[in-house]
Amino acid sequence: MDLVLGIDVGTGSARAGLFTLDGQKKAAFVHKIQTWTPRVGYAQQSSTDIWSAICEATRNALAMLDEPYRITGIGFDATCSLVVLDEDGHALSIDPDGAPEQNIILWADHRALEEARDINRGGHDVLRYVGGTISLEMETPKLLWLKRHLPHIYDQAAHFFDLPDFLTWRATGCLSRSACSTACKWTYLAHENRWDEGYFQSVGLEDLAADNFKRIGNDIRPLGGVLDTNLSAKAASEMGLTPGIPVGVSAIDAHAGGIGLFGLNTEDSLSDEQLERSISLICGTSSCHMAVSKEARFVPGVWGPYWNAMVPGMWLNEAGQSSTGSLIDFIISSHRLGSSLRQEAEKAGASVYALLNARIEVLEGDKLPGTITSDLHVFPDFHGNRSPHADPDLRGTISGLTLSDTLDDLARLYLATVQGLAYGTKDIINALNAKGYRIDTILATGGSTKNSVFLREHANATGCRILLPAEPDSVLLGAAILGAVASGAYTDLRQAMARMSHAGDEILPDGRTTSYHAAKCNIAHDMLESQITWRQQMRDVLEKEATA
Repeated sequence: MDLVLGIDVGTGSARAGLFTLDGQKKAAFVHKIQTWTPRVGYAQQSSTDIWSAICEATRNALAMLDEPYRITGIGFDATCSLVVLDEDGHALSIDPDGAPEQNIILWADHRALEEARDINRGGHDVLRYVGGTISLEMETPKLLWLKRHLPHIYDQAAHFFDLPDFLTWRATGCLSRSACSTACKWTYLAHENRWDEGYFQSVGLEDLAADNFKRIGNDIRPLGGVLDTNLSAKAASEMGLTPGIPVGVSAIDAHAGGIGLFGLNTEDSLSDEQLERSISLICGTSSCHMAVSKEARFVPGVWGPYWNAMVPGMWLNEAGQSSTGSLIDFIISSHRLGSSLRQEAEKAGASVYALLNARIEVLEGDKLPGTITSDLHVFPDFHGNRSPHADPDLRGTISGLTLSDTLDDLARLYLATVQGLAYGTKDIINALNAKGYRIDTILATGGSTKNSVFLREHANATGCRILLPAEPDSVLLGAAILGAVASGAYTDLRQAMARMSHAGDEILPDGRTTSYHAAKCNIAHDMLESQITWRQQMRDVLEKEATA
């Protein structure tokens, strides 16, 4: 039995999945990874801890197989997090207090806020390819923070990796980088096959241009490619595999999800028109929304366009929400009844969302779905906005609270929060469609797709149908698809996507709620405009007092 191995490293765990060449999952195992948060806004991980978790997950997944097998290819994906190593490949601590082994600045780390602001003031031409504004979640602001605040670490560093590329290096020793990571998070101009040296000079990172950008990568490869070296003997021993297995070019985890999703509309080949009518939604702790087009489309507040960063021969636009699943969890856990509700869910063997969804069903009765929040509104950018407003200083707003804090109140607040997130997705789709996309289908995966209310409200708020995959773990499948192409089983990535991805359930929008959601979406826009106005008013006051 020929199998391909997909390795996915998310924010909280490493997963290994074994798939047949038609996309059937035969075994999978999850192993937790650790995150340290030494200060507010900081989030750090360890590459040693992550590699150990990968090896443990792989060995356990292999042990679950009950028939003879051969692993023919391996694909890796991971979060877009900054890994710092010395010349010998050893970890260099990025912790402000020097905690050993903590050598990864996680994607969600917001320490580089000032550095991002400084970069954005420069108006650099390269920023056209990140929606006009660089995010503090990207790598050059983090590199600049490291140079300013931990210069001894920055100077010692011989290798700066995006986490997906660190994994392929750790598996093979190959120093090549992925166009997915470098174009989407590092400002690499994949359509011109070059770094912009002037940009790095202007922002204060001119030293990275030395030795042909050796420290950040000068061998950049598109997805669907294969590394020059195969799985090393050392890595194979650690993972419980045979040396010499081909390894594919790596992907960011959300982009691996897109690879696992975009093949849902076909069983044969993917047309450009099919691709341009769909958007992939990978919804977990945060959410990523990705769309691809034949032509480069510059969408304000949306990252990209990036060439060859996901589907070869296509431009990628990437949007997202900084806090989705984490926001829903925060709203529930911070309520007076959040703790007791979770205990009740554990006793019932259900999720807290299932209990709240059941309560919503009772409250709605014979009303139209979702319409019990007419006087309760949530603007969901508690952790800033990625897209399409590209404003990390935005904060959450709740309008309509009363002195009542019963379970019914929590259920309504939870529903209003889900709706607020759905209006954020609607704003992203509208921004993309205004620049030439024709999106009418959401291809969704991730933890939130197990939540029927989340899916219902997104379909109704956006007016799009939602198509779910038969294999719910599309991110892990996407990694396996990269491995399948590396193995030579398919001629290219598009063919593998079409053959290994299969459609599952479909959720259609309820047209009866269109005007209701349009009204609430307008209120969300009013909340946004008011917040921006109030923020400027207070800044003016503080500046006046400071100069008085």
